[in-house]
Amino acid sequence: MTNYARMYRWGITPWEGYGEAAAGSIAALLDREEAERSRPLGRALDVGCGRGQFTPELARRGWQATGIDYVPAAIEAARSGGADDVTYVVGDATDLEAAGLGTFDFFLDVGCFQGFDAGRRRAVGQGLSALANPGATLLMLAFGPTRFQALAGGVSQDDVTAALPDWTLVAVEPAQTEGLGWPMNRTSPRWYRLRRP
Repeated sequence: MTNYARMYRWGITPWEGYGEAAAGSIAALLDREEAERSRPLGRALDVGCGRGQFTPELARRGWQATGIDYVPAAIEAARSGGADDVTYVVGDATDLEAAGLGTFDFFLDVGCFQGFDAGRRRAVGQGLSALANPGATLLMLAFGPTRFQALAGGVSQDDVTAALPDWTLVAVEPAQTEGLGWPMNRTSPRWYRLRRP
């Protein structure tokens, strides 16, 4: 996890380019999420939010949005982004309960879960389960396991379901690779959508 702190310090944040390149496909996924709900939408947690690339969009769409990341410099940058209706918290995705955030109806994870080993993925899953309201959904972008795993992370569908045994896998869809750059564009990224009964 310290690698992310170093990468922010050195200004190497290739994942941020993906949000811009894939904005249309991400918007369609969020549209679908909202279409299945009545308003008010409820509370949303952006897990591993970094500098807040997606959290303000959740708020703009009507969610009570919170972003959490363990890199203080990333959270500082997110807070200085000017979105008054968003809450940002420095916290560990592998110990979500410790952040004292309450419960949520929607979780967004764009590339956080995939960077952990099996034990930490289980810890993320336990935290998500503890913070999930009944019927909550999780939308997660994760790279597939490849020979580039040491550089980019990656998980299989079995890894996802093993870490989230209290959740129902609703859909698995290929993700856009434009904007990812090498080697991430070689990782067969997928969008996982899960629901907490």
